[in-house]
Amino acid sequence: MLEVFAFATPNSLKVTIALEEIGLDYRLVPVNLRQGAQKTDTFKAMNPNAKVPVLVDRSAPGDGELILSESAAILVHLAEKTGQLLPKDGPQRGKVFEQLFFHASGLGPAFLQAFLVAMQPSPQPGAKARALSEVDRTLGVLNHSLERHPYVAGDAYSIADIAHFGWVWRHQAIGAALDRFPFVARWYDEISARPAVVTAIAKTLALAQ
Repeated sequence: MLEVFAFATPNSLKVTIALEEIGLDYRLVPVNLRQGAQKTDTFKAMNPNAKVPVLVDRSAPGDGELILSESAAILVHLAEKTGQLLPKDGPQRGKVFEQLFFHASGLGPAFLQAFLVAMQPSPQPGAKARALSEVDRTLGVLNHSLERHPYVAGDAYSIADIAHFGWVWRHQAIGAALDRFPFVARWYDEISARPAVVTAIAKTLALAQ
């Protein structure tokens, strides 16, 4: 069985969604960020960067155990392990990675910065507006992709959709709206209704209870 050390965060949700979509057996291990559990020596032995999620795959080939951090790397590992949610070759595989890299360099950092600003009791003047402006810019890029295709990397649902959804899921928490991005809104509503996503959200939120 796979173990996922996680908390109720967007990056943790991505991994839980992928596991639910693929149908692998796994166990969620809560890492309470509010209590600083990610900073303990035990956790940092798995991930010196002190961040969730962390995947422990004891069925990995070779040494027999793989400890993997970084949500995008975990998504790729799960997809390649099972042959699901990622094309094995061809142009569409490249488009999935293009979106994963855009998420890592653009949309993810924009949402994270807006979230950090929203959590500040007294943010600097204009900080929220600047952060939300970058969120809107990246949502515009995503909207352009979704205007041409049903999913972010083309005609097939993939780990790229899961990666983006993890942060877009928190758009209301940072004060962002999807009204100006109709194709993102359509995509978001569809992904939100997938049974695996509904289950994953419930399980991920339960980690903070």
